Amino acid sequence: MQVDWAGEFERRFRENLVGGASVSVWQHGQELLTLHAGWPADSLVPVFSATKPASALCLLLALHDCCRTPDLEIGDLWSAFPAPHCTVGQLLSHQCGLAALGEPAPLEDLEACRAAIERSTPAWLPPQHGYHPQTFGPLVDILLLELTGQRVCEFWEQRIRRPLGLDFYIGLPESEFHRVVPLQAPRIQPGYMHKDEFYKKYFDTSSSVYRAFHSIVGYGTPREMSTPAAWQCGSPAKGGVASARGLAQFYQSLLTDFIPADVRDWLATPQCNGWDETLQQPTAFTCGAMCEPAHLFPGGGFGHAGAGGSHAFCSPASGLSFAYVMNRMELGNLPGFRVENLLALFALP
Repeated sequence: MQVDWAGEFERRFRENLVGGASVSVWQHGQELLTLHAGWPADSLVPVFSATKPASALCLLLALHDCCRTPDLEIGDLWSAFPAPHCTVGQLLSHQCGLAALGEPAPLEDLEACRAAIERSTPAWLPPQHGYHPQTFGPLVDILLLELTGQRVCEFWEQRIRRPLGLDFYIGLPESEFHRVVPLQAPRIQPGYMHKDEFYKKYFDTSSSVYRAFHSIVGYGTPREMSTPAAWQCGSPAKGGVASARGLAQFYQSLLTDFIPADVRDWLATPQCNGWDETLQQPTAFTCGAMCEPAHLFPGGGFGHAGAGGSHAFCSPASGLSFAYVMNRMELGNLPGFRVENLLALFALP
């Protein structure tokens, strides 16, 4: 059966769209299509945790530059780290047990975050894992600072974003503020929070899940993330601001010679797989990226979801990269029905 691939994608993209959204698909260095609706074609939007693989790439490239690997023990870089024998790869794959800190710290004060991390006790050690939604940011920032003297936002701009000309920023310059579309809070269905096991723990202030999402304080709501301060914060965990084209082009670059083969393998190879102590469901992570559930990263791909529904990945086997961004957020700790609908296209005969 012959499928009108572009036409089917167009239909699925526009179906049930609320607010603005863009999707971009690339393969073998070529842009196959980029669609947008509800906003201008060059719109930027915060992509939350879809920032994490880009931040991880910075640290992995720095390791490669120093002829080191993700097997490096963190204690060799950061002597006061509370799990010194954990490796960089285990930290990037959410195995070091510091998703929830013993005390809160402000996102904008890296030294306060460092102190809070150093005074915390890991809740688990490898091979257990649990997503680090907020602490991933200062953890990666501090390690890169120890290794290179630069924070992620600086390294990203100089080493990756500017050379590739990516429309994907970690620390947005003021000249681009006019392109950012404000986020809209998700619509809440009556009773949803009380039925979903993850959200039950997310709103229980005594739970480790709640503390994992609130240990690092700042820019925690759509309204706060729709401010210039949030766009400029440069958080390696959630501070990225991108267009769909910029995000898809970033993932396409991971499949080229711009990235050393060793680094690509570190980003692509699963490091842990099983029950996630934070997300309360099975997950799998590489050194900085998600690769489970498999139907959201087709073809053996790797990538990352972002809060509210953004989603991006690449597939080394097919040479494909994909990105979807929006400003009307959805509930859920993985992309919602719109991304599911778009990705279902890859299963067509």
